[in-house]
Amino acid sequence: MRPHVRFVFVLHNHQPVGNFDSVFAAAYEQSYLPFLDLFEKHSGIRMALHTSGPLAEWLDQHHGEYLDRLAALAAAGRVEIVGGGTYEPILAMLPSRDRIGQIRGYRQWLEQRLHTDVPGAWIAERVWDPGMTADLVAAGVTWTILDDFHFKSAGLRDEQLDLPWLTEGDGQTLTVFPVSEHLRYVIPFDSPQATIDHLEHLALHRDGGVAVFGDDGEKFGVWPDTHRAVFEEGWLETFFTLLEANSDWIRMRLPSEVAAEVTPGGTVWLPECSYREMTEWALSPEDADACRLARRRASEEDDFASLGRFLRGGSWRNFRHRYPEAMEMYARMMAVSNRLASLRAPSSHADASRLAEATDHLYRGQCNCSYWHGAFGGIYLPHLRNAVYEELIAADLAADAALQRDGSCVEASSADFNFDGRPEFRLANEALDCWIAPHLGGMLYELDSKPAQHNLLATLDRRPEAYHAQVLAGPGAARSVVDASQQAVFKQEGLEQRVRYDRFRRKSLIDHFYDLDVTAAAVAAGDAMERGDFAAGHYTPTLDTSPERVRLQLSKQGNAWGIPFGLTKTLSLAADSQTLEIVYQLTDLPADCRHHLAVEFNFAGMPADAAGRHFHDREGRVLGHLGSSLDLSDTDALGLVDSWLGLDCLLSCSRPGGFWTFPIETVSQSEGGFEAVHQSVVVMPHWIVEPEPDGTWQVRITLSVETSPTGRQLPVDRRLNLLSSVAEEEHRRRS
Repeated sequence: MRPHVRFVFVLHNHQPVGNFDSVFAAAYEQSYLPFLDLFEKHSGIRMALHTSGPLAEWLDQHHGEYLDRLAALAAAGRVEIVGGGTYEPILAMLPSRDRIGQIRGYRQWLEQRLHTDVPGAWIAERVWDPGMTADLVAAGVTWTILDDFHFKSAGLRDEQLDLPWLTEGDGQTLTVFPVSEHLRYVIPFDSPQATIDHLEHLALHRDGGVAVFGDDGEKFGVWPDTHRAVFEEGWLETFFTLLEANSDWIRMRLPSEVAAEVTPGGTVWLPECSYREMTEWALSPEDADACRLARRRASEEDDFASLGRFLRGGSWRNFRHRYPEAMEMYARMMAVSNRLASLRAPSSHADASRLAEATDHLYRGQCNCSYWHGAFGGIYLPHLRNAVYEELIAADLAADAALQRDGSCVEASSADFNFDGRPEFRLANEALDCWIAPHLGGMLYELDSKPAQHNLLATLDRRPEAYHAQVLAGPGAARSVVDASQQAVFKQEGLEQRVRYDRFRRKSLIDHFYDLDVTAAAVAAGDAMERGDFAAGHYTPTLDTSPERVRLQLSKQGNAWGIPFGLTKTLSLAADSQTLEIVYQLTDLPADCRHHLAVEFNFAGMPADAAGRHFHDREGRVLGHLGSSLDLSDTDALGLVDSWLGLDCLLSCSRPGGFWTFPIETVSQSEGGFEAVHQSVVVMPHWIVEPEPDGTWQVRITLSVETSPTGRQLPVDRRLNLLSSVAEEEHRRRS
């Protein structure tokens, strides 16, 4: 009898929270629907399918018949539905309470909607931490899949990876399937016969062994050129036909069946890990290059070939080190999570339905895609970062409603919000939420308009990336991230001229001192010399609070051009106000001293060159779109309007001076090629400082953030399709 192999085929379909509706629709038409159509025609093909919560919700709203078809296939035993975190979080990033809540809530929703058991879970980006095992079991998970790279990092060899294994934590065990990296690369990019040949090789090695393919469903139609190859040229039809023709020895099995039939290879404790490429992306560009070189040399030299599996690269968590913006989102998420955890105590008397709504928003804000960057846009995509903040702000507002906080108020707090060992400050009222880091230049690093549910400082700094070497080499030299045999697409001309790096954070209240005759062009290009030590210096905070107003004073003794003096900036926020007031005072200035002070503000999520988004003067006259480079003189105010968000931001100064504006755009990598992405617009009022007789100089800046009901509407109804399972989980926690 011919040796056989059990072939487990697992697809992961996902669209992130905040992605455009047109992207969901295109992916459905190009990939999800044609794949299902073809799958149904081939009765011998079986698969496990994970559909992330954001995508499942969209499908339920727009194409409920698709989910009905999945339910019928599950009932027929052809499809096993795979669960996971509801909104596709990196589970290792979450506190245990949210990890269990997301998995359990989504399993409940899937089982109710699709009328099938959901014992397995997809681990987003296969980011594994051994401490998650007990939580997965507590959430009802009996099996999951991870890359073979995880198993090799634990010391297992290739010949041991054709079986499921057990892993253990806190006395709980979980079945884990190794996903073949080889199959990830040949499906669907090599010929269908290449997979058949590989499966034959595995069958000859172990009769009845297990081969697991698990990867993104978007490889079948969404990735560049794959719709043509997979569907129009017939790759998938041929693949399914070959599998059916060889069904006497290629036996397609569902993961739960294999877990019940096959004795595990043993118990193994897998290290913190992800798939191989991810461990490179988490490193700095220099270290990523060194890691790839070490792996390549190990694979090429016989004496070291067996050692390559121990080159693990970096930890996914360190994307928060590479990108401070990821750390800011994470810290904000944790602040919300901790607040909701405290409200679950019976003594809080929080309204359960509003608390469930807040939890759903929190879970949405944990969607992983904007917290990291690799082959695709990730953190470089402003609409994904904006979506995270929108959900986290909405969670706070729902928590306020749960406590029946609906009047005017103002408050201030201080804690190590971003886990760097030093205190940050938060000033908030019913309209604005301001987060300040005294030790990082006294910068304002988050500014939320609560009515608009928008963080005006969801910015991104320009920093080196390993692939920038390809961009700088120009078109023709760069290779596609999807298919290295093809040239990469440059989505705009001249990208090699647009790669820039920032010396300071692109936040607000960044205090620059420049030459007296510096030009706007030099500042915008990053060529202006920084003459002071204030932009990234440590400011001493003093907080003053009252029921009507909170004030945070930030003081630093520093110098510009080697001339010592003091700088104090005082932030003031009153109850029932949409205005943040900032007073700058310079002290101990020599009588003959003249300095050039420029205070940097950034505004994010207000796109350039778009209808309804523009600069205006105090009288409302339009001065250009929000990507315009302006060089205004003798001006005391400048406004920014985004009619879609319903925002009108006005910077007003007590002293007239100049205003510079210029856009910040990054050059980043996506599956479609290299592209320039607008991240924020800099607005920089500046003055020539001439001290008063007592050696002081002062200016008052007010930032008004007005909102309009004509802007974007955010109906709660569109968020509640998966809320019932969240509400059930909240009820269970509180009872």
